[in-house]
Amino acid sequence: MAVAVMEALMIFIVSCLCVFLILHLIKFFNKVWWNPIRIQSAMRAQGMRGPPYRFLHGNTKEIYNMRSEIMSSPMELSHQMLARIQPHVYSWIKLYGMNFLSWYGPQAQLVITEPELIKEVLSNKDGAYPKSVIQNYAEKLLGDGLVLSQGKKWLKMRKLAIHAFHAESLKGTIPAMIVSVEAMLDRWRQEGVKEIEVFQEFKVLTSEIISRAAFRSSYLEGKYIFDMLTRMALIVGRNNYKVGISGIKKFFKTRDDIESEKLDRGIRDCMLKVIKRREEVMMGAEPDEFSLMRVASSIVVAPLLLVFPLPTISLIEYSERKDKLFSGGG
Repeated sequence: MAVAVMEALMIFIVSCLCVFLILHLIKFFNKVWWNPIRIQSAMRAQGMRGPPYRFLHGNTKEIYNMRSEIMSSPMELSHQMLARIQPHVYSWIKLYGMNFLSWYGPQAQLVITEPELIKEVLSNKDGAYPKSVIQNYAEKLLGDGLVLSQGKKWLKMRKLAIHAFHAESLKGTIPAMIVSVEAMLDRWRQEGVKEIEVFQEFKVLTSEIISRAAFRSSYLEGKYIFDMLTRMALIVGRNNYKVGISGIKKFFKTRDDIESEKLDRGIRDCMLKVIKRREEVMMGAEPDEFSLMRVASSIVVAPLLLVFPLPTISLIEYSERKDKLFSGGG
């Protein structure tokens, strides 16, 4: 009797597992095969052509191969930059017309290059064109900032950040630019070199100017954060056209997964230290200085969070913390 009960229980468990597996397989194939084919057929019926969908990868392998091929050869002296920067778009416009359908994995992407259509999408008066959902490494790089936010959240962030681009605010960055440029010129004189890799030098100069302008007394932390963001951008570039199976990264992490998580935590910790240090300075200021610092915090720190966006610290969160601090809430 006990043996029969155990056999029945085992059969029931195995049956449940089989049903569970079959349902997930159906869901998986619907996402990576049936749904893309259905969308492709519907778009072709409306006259919208494009490169055919490839199982699981979409067109990412083709894009990667095109970019690798074009980057392996020296650049010609030409103003045709699209063929160099986006060779797949340049090639597919010739094949399929100004507007076409491409695939990033199983996700359809409608590419438009007609100026009137671009104008309509960018104006987005009725909100019919929401921003794309960014995932994986790009989400860590861009964070929960102005680039990815929408609706009321975007309006509030824009209101906080716009102070940084007023003429008076931009004038305040001139001393930081002068210091950075003078340091670069002094270094060139001391080295006494006749040939200079200008691209690399100006890359360093830009990072130094942003760090000095945004972080001021926390200049070294700014450089450190900038370096970490650069490394994060390299990870995004390496994985930009790689498509993985959703959910599998929870169990199997790649080297880039581990490094990006480490960089994400490092950037967040450095930013929190800078913000906390400024809060402490404000708390210890005299009443007249206190009012001035309140304005300065909006002008300097808020745009700083746009230059160095974080997934776990948003401008709105910073604004709420600042308002609480100035109202005496601690």
